[in-house]
Amino acid sequence: MSPRPAARPGGRSARVQEAVHQAVRELQSEQAALTVPLVAARAGVTPSTVYRRWGDLKELLSDVAVERLRPESPPADHGNLRADLEHWAAGFLEEMSSGPGRSYVRDALAGDPDGSNAGRCSAYAREQVGTILTRAVQRGEHVPDADTVMDHVVAPMMYRVLFRPGPLDAGHARDLVATVLYRLMPLP
Repeated sequence: MSPRPAARPGGRSARVQEAVHQAVRELQSEQAALTVPLVAARAGVTPSTVYRRWGDLKELLSDVAVERLRPESPPADHGNLRADLEHWAAGFLEEMSSGPGRSYVRDALAGDPDGSNAGRCSAYAREQVGTILTRAVQRGEHVPDADTVMDHVVAPMMYRVLFRPGPLDAGHARDLVATVLYRLMPLP
């Protein structure tokens, strides 16, 4: 069972979530062997609070990882669709394929019995892609739909992040963008 109730935007629930997430981040940076009682003690809550909200350590780590994968700002505007998508895709691939990025992705998926965290991660990427596509439309550019970008740029990059060890080349991200823009997008 995944006991993640809808959290209120403020109040005690938000304070508990922030305290517990902060405790996990601190303990991870200290390379401590994480346990629910250790996290709870650091956060100033009882272990039962953590178990009630997250179920187990794996689901807690998954929730923290998803928050770490949330973009902090909208994608940069480089003036045209190709440049925007290339820069975003190269940065996304670099971040996701880094050691910490791969760890966050693994944690996010490991404690995700119902797929909701995977859905949140996908929504973050889709929102970034949507911002890029909306700007391009506003500039009068012809754009592919968001599903095409997700299926032909994001999905292949995530496949490599999940199943290929080692560093990944930003050139791969640019090649995927070129494929979408030149082979899959209908002509105007």
